Amino acid sequence: MTVDVRKFFQATNPSRTLVAGNPEDQLLYIDFSSVRGGKIIQELKDNITFFSPDEPTCVLFTGHIGCGKSTELLRLKAELEEEGFYVVYFESSEDLEMADVDIGDVMLAIAKRVSESLEKSNLSPQAKGFRALLDSTMKVLLTEIDVKAKAKLPGLEAGISSSGEMSLSAGIAELTVVAKNDQGLRERLNQFLGPQKNKLVEAINKELLEPAIAQLKQKGQKGLVVIVDNLDRVDNRAKSFGRPQQEYLFIDQSDCLTHLNCHVVYTMPLALKFSNEYGMLTQRYEEPKVLPMVPVQFRDGSLCEEGLALLRQMVLARALPTLSEQERLEKITDVFDHPDTLDRLCCISGGHVRDLLRLLNDWIKKGRQLPLTAATLEEVIRARRNEMVLPVSDEEWELIRQVQQRKKVSGDQGYQTLIRSRLVFEYRDRGESWFDVNPILADARELREG
Repeated sequence: MTVDVRKFFQATNPSRTLVAGNPEDQLLYIDFSSVRGGKIIQELKDNITFFSPDEPTCVLFTGHIGCGKSTELLRLKAELEEEGFYVVYFESSEDLEMADVDIGDVMLAIAKRVSESLEKSNLSPQAKGFRALLDSTMKVLLTEIDVKAKAKLPGLEAGISSSGEMSLSAGIAELTVVAKNDQGLRERLNQFLGPQKNKLVEAINKELLEPAIAQLKQKGQKGLVVIVDNLDRVDNRAKSFGRPQQEYLFIDQSDCLTHLNCHVVYTMPLALKFSNEYGMLTQRYEEPKVLPMVPVQFRDGSLCEEGLALLRQMVLARALPTLSEQERLEKITDVFDHPDTLDRLCCISGGHVRDLLRLLNDWIKKGRQLPLTAATLEEVIRARRNEMVLPVSDEEWELIRQVQQRKKVSGDQGYQTLIRSRLVFEYRDRGESWFDVNPILADARELREG
């Protein structure tokens, strides 16, 4: 079987999220749960389907950006649907301006996505009180909106029902689309909705979620689950009143996030785990679920053979998706000049799935032919290392050296920077967390000379 370089390149696109229900994507999916410290997705599923099927639940899910959270959440969606739940999954970054998010924005985004999904399933709660709240909000903003221009914004062209009435999702989009694209309007919207946030949550619950769940159960479904992905990408710049945005949203506004009358899963910024207010966060939610890196070595530096074997399969599945695991291993030298070259790629990634795919994607583009060579991989690694070290300050290098020695991270702002910038990774071993420096920095002159 000959490997098509172009298809191999396309299959390693680091921005592509595998969808559990897609047969082609199923060939590429590798289950890393055995080396990630437990079946986290199974725990999320059991929390809903077994322990609290009829009571609302709220769970935070976190991990490094790019470690595979979206792929796992789409798998959770598919498994919940098999169990009879109606699931609304969406990427919040499509609806929100991540540098400037308020609780009203999040609640409207959820309401919009739920109502949009229900309308496609021919389930449309009347939500008259909710519509009245939207109308009054719109009137406040109308003085600053050119109605004709507004009608041309993406997302607002459709949404008129056969009776001539605008659908609920289109009505919400009137607010969310203009707010995302205009900072001034966004500020006015949140000034108006801020004092009414409890009224907004109540309207969403009483007029959208609860009637929807009743209709779904009449159709034989077990309940409603909303998965809000990409909320972990909320910027941590300070709000106008000085509070860091991540703490403001997830801690100060937890009453709204936790009081929707359906099952909700939110992705949360990993940096919040190292915030001085993490204890406050765990009082308002149950302990967040963390998706750690795939380990390529243990805390003592010895090789993690199981993690390495799974990463090899992840790479080889992109080149040889229809072959068995053993058949792929037998064809390693069709793809790489030596098995050690593939292991070098897996180890240098630190078990970060998207970083591994990005390195591989760059390597294929640079090599242009198979087998890919070790020399070209080292060129790609050097280029990526140079890119990573440029913004690192002397103080941060000192923190990195401390992580390298102690295998632990403390909770101050400097360490949050290391986590957010993927200079340091978190791993799990028998239920315990430990940390290590991103392996791509191992040969950095600044680290060796410290």
